[in-house]
Order: sequence, then C-alpha cells, then structure tokens
Amino acid sequence: MAKGKAGFPVPLLVQVAMTIITLSMAATAAGSGYGGGWSLRKAMFSRGGESSSASSSSSMGFNRVGSSVVFPLHGNVYPTGFYNVTVYIGQPPKPYYLDVDTGSDLTWLQCDAPCVQCIEAPHPYYRPYNNLVPCKDPICASLHPPGHRCKENDQCDYEVEYADGGSSLGVLVKDMFSFNFTSGKYQYPHLALGCGYDQLPGGSYHPIDGVLGLGSGKSGILSQLSSYGLVRNVVGHCLSSRGGGFLFFGDDVYDSSRVAWTPLLRHDSKHYSPGYAELLFGGKATGVKNLLVTVDSGSSYTYFGSQAYQVSLQLVKKELSGKPLREDWDDRTLPVCWRGQRPFSTIRDVRKYFKPLALAFKDGWRSRTTFEMPPESYLIISSKGNVCLGILNGTEVGLQDLTIIGDVSMQDRMVIYDNEKQMIGWSSVAANCDRLPSSSSGY
Repeated sequence: MAKGKAGFPVPLLVQVAMTIITLSMAATAAGSGYGGGWSLRKAMFSRGGESSSASSSSSMGFNRVGSSVVFPLHGNVYPTGFYNVTVYIGQPPKPYYLDVDTGSDLTWLQCDAPCVQCIEAPHPYYRPYNNLVPCKDPICASLHPPGHRCKENDQCDYEVEYADGGSSLGVLVKDMFSFNFTSGKYQYPHLALGCGYDQLPGGSYHPIDGVLGLGSGKSGILSQLSSYGLVRNVVGHCLSSRGGGFLFFGDDVYDSSRVAWTPLLRHDSKHYSPGYAELLFGGKATGVKNLLVTVDSGSSYTYFGSQAYQVSLQLVKKELSGKPLREDWDDRTLPVCWRGQRPFSTIRDVRKYFKPLALAFKDGWRSRTTFEMPPESYLIISSKGNVCLGILNGTEVGLQDLTIIGDVSMQDRMVIYDNEKQMIGWSSVAANCDRLPSSSSGY
C-alpha cells in the first residue's frame, strides 16, 4: 500500500482505518443496478483507537468567545446524494468544498504535494506549506494503534478507507482555518488536517475537495477547536428537504429545552450512537427490539438490518394494500419504488398512504426518547415521479444488524451531537432549516 511521491519521503503505512463494511458499495450498487446518486460513502469509518476529547483550556493565545460558527450547507438527499460545506483554509484563505461527515474524524483535502493520484475537484488542489505535524504529536498518535513507533522521517502519515471502497493516503499538516463566529469575531486557528496525495474514488464518487470529519476523536476539527477554547465540543446540523440547510459548531444557536435528548452509548467512542432502540410502526410495537443505532451524516439513506428491514417493508406493503400504488420494478432509483395513477411531484402527494415509523430509545428506568420518522423521513420522489423507500437493507451491504439513521431521516430537524455531555438530541418539532440561525436564536 505504501507509495512513493516527490516532496515527502516514502510514506510509512500506518493503521488503515478499516471500515465495518467489507463489501464495496460500488460493487453492490453496480450489481443491483440502482442509481440516483445514493451514498454510504463515509458511513461507519473506524477511528483507529481515537477516544473522545473533551474541551480543555489552551495556551494558544485564543480567548473563549462563547459563541458558535454557522456554515450554510449545499446539496440534498436526492438526486445529489450528499451535503457539503465551504471551508476557508490556508494563507491566504481559499475556499474548499468538503463533504460533511459525522461518521469520521479526520478532515483532509486533496493535496498537490504533488498529487500521485487525485480525483476531480471543484477547486485547485490544496498546496501545503512546510508545516508537517510530527509523528509524536498527540493528534498523530490518535490516528495510530497503541504501541506505534515513529520512524526517522518524523512525519505523521495516514491512510483511511471508506465504506464504498474509496480511500485517501497522505500526511498530516497544520494550516490556518478562517471562521466567522456568531459573536461577530473572526478567528484564524491553525488546525491539523490531512494532505491527501493519493485518493481512490469509491462507488458513490462525486467531485470533492475533501472531507470534513466531525467525529469526536482528537484529530477532528471540532475537538481541536474545543481544545483551543473557541467553541464548546458540540456540533449539529439542519438538513433542508428543499436542499441546503446549515451546520454549526458550538451550543448557542438552539434552545436546549426544545430538543429531545438521549445519552450516547459510552463504550462506542467510534460512532455517534444513541444506543439500542425498539422499532415502532404507526405508533405500535413491531416486535423488533434491541436495534443498535448510529447516526451518520455521511449516509444519504437510512439502513436497517435484515430483520427490521423485512418487517418494515412487509408492514408498509400491507398498509398499501387497496391503495392506488403499484410496485414499479423498472424504476431502479432505489430497491423499492411504487408508481401512482399519475406521476407524483412531492411527498405531500403520497404521505396519506404511509404510516410513520419510529425508533424508541430507553435510558435506564427513564421514559423513552423517540426518534420519529414520518413518511417524508423515509420516502423520496424519483425522477420518474414514483415514490421510493429510502430505507435500505444494511445486511446486504455488510452492516450486519446495525441501524444507521441517514440524511433522509434527519431532514427538516436539528440534530445535535454534544460531546461534552455525551448526549445526542433532535428537535421535537419541525425546524426551519432554510434560515441560518444567529446566536441565541431560540431554534
């Protein structure tokens, strides 16, 4: 796997961040013939031993500003299949489009160092300065397995692999990031990121400058900002069903009392997992319990294990019995699609035929916190005007019985990952994701 390049010594193969999925989504999609730009590109990225990093004070010369950073989002679930954000990096600052991924930690850019193998990008490849992160840096150590020994070149090499077969190999550097805080202040911290000089596209390939890793590990941008005292270690997003939305770092852009909270699973530091849930259909128990759930913005659609998927599909089909919908085997947008008497324009045209789903979480003896999934949270309208099921069988793509809440089910609600309190929450009422929040906006 190690490859040579000009500009840096031959990289030493560090731990490959092996994904839980061993079957390439590219092969799966190609074999099934489904299209529509759907993505599990970054879902379930393993952090190679990173642990959560709580906020701490720093002597880097920054003052805790007590505010947040808000970014507009671009993209949609369908037909684009991903959301990205513009981040300004470098001296002088230059814009880069980064895929938003709460399922991984490391932020990286395609890097002209020079680039051995890069894929198409919206902007010129990032060019680093002489700012290598040394191998003994704690951030570098978090990317390696325990007992890793540094080599003579003292640089921090990385290699990450994603669920769809894509990968990035490179070296860790530091550079200036430009952030506009809700307090009105600008801050320019120097943060560690990956300079990726050897990329392989995955099955859900699309032109990108890089990935914005929003996991809780030490190498994550959020953890680094928190360690400088710039923001609390909280990240959230609001994905609009009309496309776009916003992403935020910090905790002063929402009203916590309007959020349904549940603890994160403490022994799963690799993913944002609210723990185990029971599946409900139409407000009633389905008999499917103890579903291990993770929340991942790197997945376009929601995935159920085989049992939960088959039960859900059977219940949906039973509910459609006698309704003016027929399964359309010719629409390959997603595995299951239905056509009506005439093409549909929006989910509003068909939502009356479908019942809501829900995942109910229980915190010890406390009452359950429920993640509601109304029809618009698990259905899409295809380019053919059919309605398609946005829940996929995760067992078929190597997820075993894991349940992933993907972008389709997080639309039009605020989802918040609080790494300091080890809680995850979502707005209990529909949110206006088309309007950027300001500090203390009361969302």
